[in-house]
Amino acid sequence: MGEERPPQGQGQGQGKSRKRVIPVPNTEAPEPDPIAEAYGYCNTPNHSEQAWEGHSPVDYKLLSIQVMIRHGDRYPLYAIPKTKRPAIDCTLSPKRKPSHPQLNSFIGHMAQGGRGRWEGTLSSLPRLPNHSTCEMGELTQTGVVQHLRNGQLLRLAYKRHKLLPPNWSTKQVWVETTGRSRTLQSAMALLYGFLPDFDWSRLTVHHQWSTLFCGSACDCPARNRYLEEEQRRQYRLRAADTELERTYADMARTLGLPPRQLRAANPIDSLLCHLCHGLSFPCVAAGSALGSGGCLTLAQFAVIRRQQLEDEVDRRRVGLYRRYAVLATHPYLNRTANRMERFAKANAPGRKPRAGGEEAFTLSSAHDVTVAPLLSALGLEDALFPRFAARVVFELWRSPPATQGQHKGQGQGLVKAAWLKGERSKGGNWGNMFVRVLYNGEDVTFHTTFCRSHGRNAAQPLCPLGNFLSFVKKDMFNVLNATSYHNACYRRTG
Repeated sequence: MGEERPPQGQGQGQGKSRKRVIPVPNTEAPEPDPIAEAYGYCNTPNHSEQAWEGHSPVDYKLLSIQVMIRHGDRYPLYAIPKTKRPAIDCTLSPKRKPSHPQLNSFIGHMAQGGRGRWEGTLSSLPRLPNHSTCEMGELTQTGVVQHLRNGQLLRLAYKRHKLLPPNWSTKQVWVETTGRSRTLQSAMALLYGFLPDFDWSRLTVHHQWSTLFCGSACDCPARNRYLEEEQRRQYRLRAADTELERTYADMARTLGLPPRQLRAANPIDSLLCHLCHGLSFPCVAAGSALGSGGCLTLAQFAVIRRQQLEDEVDRRRVGLYRRYAVLATHPYLNRTANRMERFAKANAPGRKPRAGGEEAFTLSSAHDVTVAPLLSALGLEDALFPRFAARVVFELWRSPPATQGQHKGQGQGLVKAAWLKGERSKGGNWGNMFVRVLYNGEDVTFHTTFCRSHGRNAAQPLCPLGNFLSFVKKDMFNVLNATSYHNACYRRTG
């Protein structure tokens, strides 16, 4: 698994059904169409999108949201030998499609970025893509527009909840990114869509050195072992696919390359860029460098994509990736849980808010190799592989302070008693605190491992915060027969 790899591929009322990103199991479901799946992965911003963020039963209060994104559309990381690179302009122009109503003002606002605080080497990175001929891995205008739209969707979804005060503090908005320009620029685009013309002087952009966002807890020998075993599984599956082998041989013959060299160039990465941007697949002249000449074809692309989709099925069946994912994402999930726990305590009855407030909005700008294991660790094994500009959102909610008909003082007393009882109960019930998890705007809370058994028909329509905290602190290690992150990372097996 590289730093980046192509895809392996409720409404407010309780009576309303909620759309799902994960299909209901169907043993007779048709085989997925590799080309249709690839277009979905492109995530071209040319259609309206429904966002279910911010929906809850009446009178529930939204306390915080934590968002992890994959960067937007980018130029390939690999070039196919002997072919012309895709001709894509990575400068930004509101006159070029796809565009966005905020694009011009976004460009102007990024010019003032020197007023913000940038951790580590982030200050040396460009805040906008700026090459007329894209560099390898550079964010495209499509990628910027994807995240301006994401930010706008979240702003509209959360506007009525008044998540942040107009004079929000540095503590209340936390932005972190890896040290790649495409993740930093994606974060800035989403933040601008969410908080147009935000005050740079209040913003600190934090640097995450690892693509796993593991902070000071990155050392985990067992995680590395599971990853190596998973990579061997992937290799064995590819090597056994005779149609895939023939396809690579045919492509190599066209280009006049040894098949091994073509494989090393990861051609699917470049071909996806051609597909997403509506460009013809690369061609070479007949007889050039001993190649037969001609063009790479959509049928060849479909074979590689088909194998990637089959790899996802095999990955779930074998289970090695899930074990890797639990260890890869626990540090991030642990920070997410700790933030929720702090916020829940700060909003307990009778507590005075801390000066400067808590982190009400957290944005982590990452890669597919960050988001994919996060989905797996949460138990969302059937979720689609993270497309460009994919987003995962964790929401923290508080239920109403008193039921109708209760005297105000009596209601507050009952709520405080319920909160204390919940905090002390086994599993950390947290009384009136609840979570939602959304993936690309779809509510997937009741598909997660920690809330699947809670069910949609429970007396409480949202997932208790205690379920999530217990999962992160202990239960997620059950798949590893371990009791903690340290135990799972360092325990010797066999």
